[in-house]
Amino acid sequence: MTDNHARHHRQPGRLTRAGLLRPWSLLAAGVLAGGLLGGTYGTLKAPTYTATSYVVAVPSEKSDPASALGFAQAYGRAATDLAVLGDAQVWAGVPVPTLRRSVRTVASPDAPMVAVSATSPRPGLAADMANAVTRALTRHANETKASTHVELVQFSRAVRPTEPTSPSPTVTGLVGACAGGLLGGLVLLVRPRRTGDEQSLRPASVPGPALAADVHGQL
Repeated sequence: MTDNHARHHRQPGRLTRAGLLRPWSLLAAGVLAGGLLGGTYGTLKAPTYTATSYVVAVPSEKSDPASALGFAQAYGRAATDLAVLGDAQVWAGVPVPTLRRSVRTVASPDAPMVAVSATSPRPGLAADMANAVTRALTRHANETKASTHVELVQFSRAVRPTEPTSPSPTVTGLVGACAGGLLGGLVLLVRPRRTGDEQSLRPASVPGPALAADVHGQL
């Protein structure tokens, strides 16, 4: 009787521990799978390099720094126009669609300066594209300097980058692990839960033979 009674009381505890382990195992599996996929992606993906050149707008005697700042903002937006990229493709040796995908410009809000950045799996090509767009932009801007009274001058050339700017496999693995853990947590939140009515429909436990014999003897 004692052994059966003890087993009867230990069984719910085991079920409870098993019910607690399943959600945590799902969350851990999501973290592990996400980290593995992210690390594999970072390892297999080719690294990318970014090179940046700078141009500065210089006002003439008939202009002022405020006008130069305004024209620098305009030149930053015009750097990726078809007219500029059409000339830049000749010096960069790549078609216009490649330049449009690879080149980004940022105009400083406080200084009349524009940064031209190019990204490529080949570090030398990244520098060539940034310098080509800078050269074309400077040429187009200076064609109208007689009317704008602002000259665009190259401040620094883009140099061949030595280190990639793409995330390392460690970073992509951490990002994947976080994403996998988040996905596992969402699955746990939306999974169906057992209601009180379902728990009440569970069959009642039947006493073991030894317990039934003891009850019969007492009667």
